[in-house]
Amino acid sequence: MFAIPLGNDGAELRPLEPWRAEEFLAHMDRGREFVGEHIALPDVVTDLESSRSFLRAYADKAAADAGRIYGIWTEGTLVGGVLFRTMDVEGRTAEAGCWLEPSAVGSGLATRAARVIINWAIEERGIHRVEWLVAAANGASIAVAQRLGMRKDGVLRESYLYRGKRHDIEVWSVLAPEWRASRAPRRSRGG
Repeated sequence: MFAIPLGNDGAELRPLEPWRAEEFLAHMDRGREFVGEHIALPDVVTDLESSRSFLRAYADKAAADAGRIYGIWTEGTLVGGVLFRTMDVEGRTAEAGCWLEPSAVGSGLATRAARVIINWAIEERGIHRVEWLVAAANGASIAVAQRLGMRKDGVLRESYLYRGKRHDIEVWSVLAPEWRASRAPRRSRGG
């Protein structure tokens, strides 16, 4: 198994595989209310079998080259994750996302982890457009999209029915040329 360091603080990005279902469920239980404020993940992962099933579905997506899921660990504890909810290699598009439990918020982990997977998708898989769909009320996730250099494409008004209420969804994206330009070393302007 591999682990990718996410900085000097010991945080790591690792594949989130079905054999980690118990650990994933414990993570969801710690952050259920917080994570569930804007996304349905805690409503889907409610017990060991649903945790295993969710991770199995992503293992199947990975095998079909149609999605990926990774966990973020700090000090040996799973505290969040990033994913490609969808990935269309032929069409060269993917939809990325993230979540964190409250103990990991504010440390830049989601941004650092998303940077790793987006860079992989663009540079290794040839993805041209990475999208980030986010509830308009989710300021923290919008801030991640902005830090990733994404642009707001628009708003899907009341398109997301969640817990009995309709929510606006903002669509953010970054294109491969924009991503590469933002990562290129800056040339100094000497005189």
